[in-house]
Amino acid sequence: MKTDRFGNPFAPGLPYARGDILPDTASDLDKLRVAWGHIRNRTDQNGPDSVLNLSGLERQMPPAEDAVFDDEMAPALYGARLTALGMEHLGGDPARHDIMLLNRQTAAILAATLTMVQPGDTVIGVSPTYSHPCVVRAAKRAGATFVDTVGYAAFEAALEDHPRPAMVALTRLAVSYDILPEADLHRTVERAHAVGAKVLLDDAGGARVGPAVFGQPKALELGVDVASTGLDKYGTVGPRLGLLGGTRAIVSEIRALAVELGLEARPMLYGPVVRSLEQYSPQRVRDLVDSTRAVGRALKALLGNRLTETPVTAQLHAEDILELAAERAGIARPPLAPYEATAALAMILLRDHGVLTVHFAGLPPGTSALLIKFLPPETVERFGGAAKLARAFDDSITRLADVIGDTKAIAALLRDAPDAIARSC
Repeated sequence: MKTDRFGNPFAPGLPYARGDILPDTASDLDKLRVAWGHIRNRTDQNGPDSVLNLSGLERQMPPAEDAVFDDEMAPALYGARLTALGMEHLGGDPARHDIMLLNRQTAAILAATLTMVQPGDTVIGVSPTYSHPCVVRAAKRAGATFVDTVGYAAFEAALEDHPRPAMVALTRLAVSYDILPEADLHRTVERAHAVGAKVLLDDAGGARVGPAVFGQPKALELGVDVASTGLDKYGTVGPRLGLLGGTRAIVSEIRALAVELGLEARPMLYGPVVRSLEQYSPQRVRDLVDSTRAVGRALKALLGNRLTETPVTAQLHAEDILELAAERAGIARPPLAPYEATAALAMILLRDHGVLTVHFAGLPPGTSALLIKFLPPETVERFGGAAKLARAFDDSITRLADVIGDTKAIAALLRDAPDAIARSC
């Protein structure tokens, strides 16, 4: 059984331990309601500009003054343009591929997996570090055995024990924001097809980061059977939907299943998706990375090696957050899990500084780390610049240290709504 640095066993289906304060998804939802209360309080007191979205995600409705928000009319008006833009975005061939929208990236992964996998099958995950929990959960829902591997060599080794997988779930940009080399992507796809497996590319952020930052091919140019990406991140600006593309026959099956299960996107959102794809620019992705690196440098100056950096992100690992707060408090062994320390730090940042981090975006989050990623430079400047933002993180760690030894205080911070507004959400 995998454990964190403190010896806490990982929760089922997650790459981190849970803890007694946030033991399940229901408690994550309670935590989110508390965050909503802080957002509402700050907005009421100081206006909407007092909350800054530094999650790296864009989950808005792109301006579309002439859009028709009607489930019957929108597909007729925007369907062809959406297909063309989606095909271009994923690198598809109109003669072989088709495109569809689902209500989330998670829904795309679930529908594709349920289509290509039968009960009793084996699914092998291949990623730079670990597959996203939504990939693992989808395989479980399909009744399959899931085997996770890191990199091409480990995938090749897994084939010795599982020589006939039904599907390979390939991730080029992991939740950790490490990326698979292009050569490994091609070799994995070729080897998977050689043993008769379909390939699903979980390209949530990689669909843009891979080509824009690392010069890799677009998703469907890699030869996979199905690829999907989220439209709420890294150059696209929402709404939060999953864009899926793949070979025509498989996408047809996925579309039918998605409609049966209610996983498809509402057609009335086609117009805003067209706007989001039309405005996309690879340069915007590079600008977001540059802004993130600037904040990372400022944080590194304050926190030293406690800050972890990847080519596109800065990260505070949960164990490091817990250790930092414990050191500042003079406590040897804090009575909570590292994941809960991350949640508490994110809540303090929001409550005291109006900084909304990506920690509140996932239920449950795919990582226990506090990710600093794809920060809009204009939002960082509105906060006061990279150095001031770094100081806000450092100050929040100190405030976390003030309560790190008190489980009741941490539980109140994460579970008790700040006012009646949050309780009514």
